[in-house]
Amino acid sequence: MRFRSFLLRARPLARDARGVTVVEFAIVAPVMGLFLLGGFDIAHTLYMRAVLQGIVQKTARDSTLEDSGDPEVQSRLDGAVVAQAKALANNAVVAITRRNYRTFSDASAARAEAWTDTDRNGTCNNGEPYEDANQNGIWDKDGGNAGQGGAKDAVLYTVKVSYPRFFPIYNFIGGSRTTTVTASTVLKNQPFGDQGSYGTPTVRYCS
Repeated sequence: MRFRSFLLRARPLARDARGVTVVEFAIVAPVMGLFLLGGFDIAHTLYMRAVLQGIVQKTARDSTLEDSGDPEVQSRLDGAVVAQAKALANNAVVAITRRNYRTFSDASAARAEAWTDTDRNGTCNNGEPYEDANQNGIWDKDGGNAGQGGAKDAVLYTVKVSYPRFFPIYNFIGGSRTTTVTASTVLKNQPFGDQGSYGTPTVRYCS
């Protein structure tokens, strides 16, 4: 009898829907929050990439002028890129590299200078012989040379920006807490003079 009486009293509670919305919200809110944080993080990364690519294109064009070999000019141009990146992420670490090649096709291929890979580890080391095609005294795994180069050289200008993520999405799902965005472009220096000649490749040995 007592159990039956309890069921009679509990029956209205089973049909009472008050408070259901709060329970549903408590279940859905964390999931929606994660989706929103992930969306914000992706959107900011895409925005950073678009802005960075734009400033890289402009800086690379300015770098192809005749006075681009001046270290002060390069420092000023690179400073503009760093300032633009830090305007979007003030704690960003910006790394800028210039690699010059004889032609666009060389820059596109980015092949290593010819060497004898005696130990078959994919890199030139342990006294292995190589052909120093650009005469810079070191083995270049991409076939290029550091710096802006000279007249008519093709230059690969690359900017890499790393910064802590603005949204803590990866604290919940794991993964890197750092965002890294890279932008690059290849342009040819203006023909303000004759293109330099590397001469005959010299056989050297990797350390």
